Amino acid sequence: MENKKRILTGDRTTGRLHLGHYVGSLQNRVKLQNDYETFILLADIQALTTHFKNPSMLKDSIYQVAIDNLSVGLDPNKVTFVQQSQIAAIAELTVFYSMFVPVNVLRHNPTVKAEAAQYGYDDLTYGFLGYPVSQAADITFCHADLVPVGEDQLPHMELTRKIVRRFNDLYGHGESILREPDALLSETPRFIGLDGGSKMGKSLGNAIYLSDSQEVIKQKINGAVTDPNRIRITDLGNPDICSVSQYHKAFNPGEYNNICDMCRSGKIGCVACKKQLGKALNDILEPVQTKRAYYEEHLDEVKEIVQTGSDKANQIGNETVRQIKEAMNIHL
Repeated sequence: MENKKRILTGDRTTGRLHLGHYVGSLQNRVKLQNDYETFILLADIQALTTHFKNPSMLKDSIYQVAIDNLSVGLDPNKVTFVQQSQIAAIAELTVFYSMFVPVNVLRHNPTVKAEAAQYGYDDLTYGFLGYPVSQAADITFCHADLVPVGEDQLPHMELTRKIVRRFNDLYGHGESILREPDALLSETPRFIGLDGGSKMGKSLGNAIYLSDSQEVIKQKINGAVTDPNRIRITDLGNPDICSVSQYHKAFNPGEYNNICDMCRSGKIGCVACKKQLGKALNDILEPVQTKRAYYEEHLDEVKEIVQTGSDKANQIGNETVRQIKEAMNIHL
């Protein structure tokens, strides 16, 4: 482990994970866990930026998100699960970094602006506006080398890099106290929801969850938006505007081109197309759901995994804070 580069990634604990997470990050985490020392952050503090009125939901989500990660194949003997709110160093580093991050930089962060618009926030809370600073603390408390991100998260990564450089310039005296992380950019495009009009999201009601039963998945697929111009099977379709065809591309790639050709030539109807997708999805998710059922029946094991990982993270974080306070000359 000592010779491996360290990755930090994770999820806000605002509910169970869905196919968008699976395609966008979870599959990649499983691949990376053998080559990198991986930390999975269960970001319950950041979840409060939008769900502060419902903390009881967040508590259950911590373990449900952990279970989703374990169910897709992450090995608790290879990765470290970290509950964000249990790491004192993250809170301390957030305070230290906030002292030299201008408010205007946060206000003009494109990701903050986009998410504020999504949630309808006109008057931003201090926590919501400042969560990119908290993310910098997440990344640097354990000296992460790499952070897998989507393109929309690149502004946060650049801010983290600027914070690291600024801190090292102010307090490093020629040495790098903090490690400047690199973004590991995901090549996966944004995964659209069942409604076909936006990305798949927990709050948008357009998601298939990893925990959904086969029957629920079937019902959701049957209700998915397809080409609105297709009335009859023989109508020529346009798979480029059909959400179901995009799901075939992700989960049924061997048949994707053939299905698209049949759709364009009016040789397959939407019902048959959706039936094929349902089978492909259930074939992929069946082993995931088998593992999920195990962990749901052994919740104490999940809690122990999270506690053990958080204990390890606290040891690392406490040493990071010690080094930082010494550099800042505010240690005892």
